[in-house]
Amino acid sequence: MKLYGAPSPAPNPRRVRIFLAEKGVDLPETLVDMRKREHKSPEFRAKNSLGQIPTLELDDGTTISETVAICRYFEELHPTPPLFGQTALEKAMVDMWVRRSEFVLMTPVSMFWRHAHPYTAALLTQFKDFGESNREHVASAMRWFDRELEGRDYLAGGAFSMADICLLTTLDFANWIGLETPGTLANLRGWHERISARPSAAA
Repeated sequence: MKLYGAPSPAPNPRRVRIFLAEKGVDLPETLVDMRKREHKSPEFRAKNSLGQIPTLELDDGTTISETVAICRYFEELHPTPPLFGQTALEKAMVDMWVRRSEFVLMTPVSMFWRHAHPYTAALLTQFKDFGESNREHVASAMRWFDRELEGRDYLAGGAFSMADICLLTTLDFANWIGLETPGTLANLRGWHERISARPSAAA
């Protein structure tokens, strides 16, 4: 099988790399040059019609896209350690916090990236006022996560999970594009420090 991705700071391919590192799965990444728009080429769109990465191509030619779907596939193949929970409640909590990481934080981060960052200005039509308006949405989301992490070691409960991976990669990407985590958010910054210390975070 082949895993198509891109190096950091691209957050979604990094999520899969961290997940595989936690599982101890060695699957080399086939890099797609996003600066050259290779992910939008007809050849790549034949694998993922949305022209997005990561995409996993199986030996029979079947392709799986969307980060969480790829990770769920590997969870079934390599169930230990469990990263989507074990009990019904644990699985529900992981799913809840994955979606919250994506919708509450990643969405405004993405809108800022698309509409206010100078790099993307060359790639699409920007609505800069809208893009800049997402700064406060990001800050508000960070404050909310800070409150929710009070007294917790991990985002979704008592164990490291896909939810932690999603939040970590989102925060790191936000910081990379200039949406820094405020120093006053001790819970969020403490969580980030602990999760970043895991060897997999370097993936």
